[in-house]
Amino acid sequence: METPGSQSSLHRANLERVVRAVRLAGSLTQAEIARTTGLSAATVSNIVRELKDGGTVEVTPTSAGGRRARSVSLSGDAGIVIGVDFGHTHLRVAVGNLAHQVLAEESEPLDVDASAAQGFDRAEELVERLIVATGVDRAKVAGVGLGVPGPIDVESGTLGSTSILPGWSGTKPAEELARRLGVPVHVDNDANLGALGELVWGSGRGVKDLAYIKVASGVGAGLVISGKIYRGPGGTAGEIGHITLDESGPVCRCGNRGCLETFTAARYVLPLLQSSHGTDLTMERVVRLARDGDPGCRRVVADVGRHIGSGVANLCNLLNPSRVVLGGDLAEAGELVLGPIRESVGRYAIPSAGRQLSVLPGALGGRAEVLGALALALSEMGDSMLLDGSGAGAVSAATPAFT
Repeated sequence: METPGSQSSLHRANLERVVRAVRLAGSLTQAEIARTTGLSAATVSNIVRELKDGGTVEVTPTSAGGRRARSVSLSGDAGIVIGVDFGHTHLRVAVGNLAHQVLAEESEPLDVDASAAQGFDRAEELVERLIVATGVDRAKVAGVGLGVPGPIDVESGTLGSTSILPGWSGTKPAEELARRLGVPVHVDNDANLGALGELVWGSGRGVKDLAYIKVASGVGAGLVISGKIYRGPGGTAGEIGHITLDESGPVCRCGNRGCLETFTAARYVLPLLQSSHGTDLTMERVVRLARDGDPGCRRVVADVGRHIGSGVANLCNLLNPSRVVLGGDLAEAGELVLGPIRESVGRYAIPSAGRQLSVLPGALGGRAEVLGALALALSEMGDSMLLDGSGAGAVSAATPAFT
């Protein structure tokens, strides 16, 4: 038994600090590990050597600042995580390892009116199919990240009332999927997972404060403050879609009038073009037509951008993020939507906040949420399974992942 404050407990704590830093970043040079953990270069070098001998990490030559360096990442076979993303019209699942490599990914249509039980049935089938397809050892599944398009109560894990997946209201998605898969499941809303995905793999890399704006059937924001998702005490932080733009505007699904969502979400925007473009429009097609020069679609996309910019200006004045990343189909419109967003920010944000802000399209497209689900699973898993076993840095083959 390790005594608190003993040399062995301090060594164990240092091992965990290094493993956690590498696990969250994907890969780091030894110098970056030292800066991240606050450990000395000599201590990091000794720990990396120990973890490498135990098979927990892999070390490869690289360069940093024009100098030779060594990149440290978790071993590709140290364990796997699974990401599951339920969207308005789709189900997407990805399997990745602890070195931040995606091993398999698949998406299929999902009927928005399907019951929660049907959705979980299909998720379970798709997860099992991908595990078999990749040939990974089921005993190495460390956890699952789950994304849903609705607010999750932080304390109970219950999905709040939502008109996007009406058959799911009141369910406990993480609890249900964990029961089916026999592995720990961590759940969050799709905007937060989009923010995580872009933070780890996409347009948010290298920043500590950002907002990820997703415009689809609803409008949400994933907020990253000091490198961590901010959810608020009730889990509803980031509901940017319900900022009031016009008190006399259209009635929103939340019961208020003139919410940002009523000027930007697909259900409100598409009818504006149906008389001229037909009833089979999607936001994806509107964006494509706008890029091809269609004047009506270009006007609608620009108007949506200006309205989003008003909401972003409010975020700037309150939280002063350094970056805003636009996700969803609208991001494909590029400067047709980003320009108007910046224009509104310049008009409505206080100058000091607006000057520091960069507005970028998401780099991950429709994959942002499922990759964010992988990042959530990676961030929530403990390090004990990577360190316990025969050898200080070895993964024990007997360590159960399905608990």
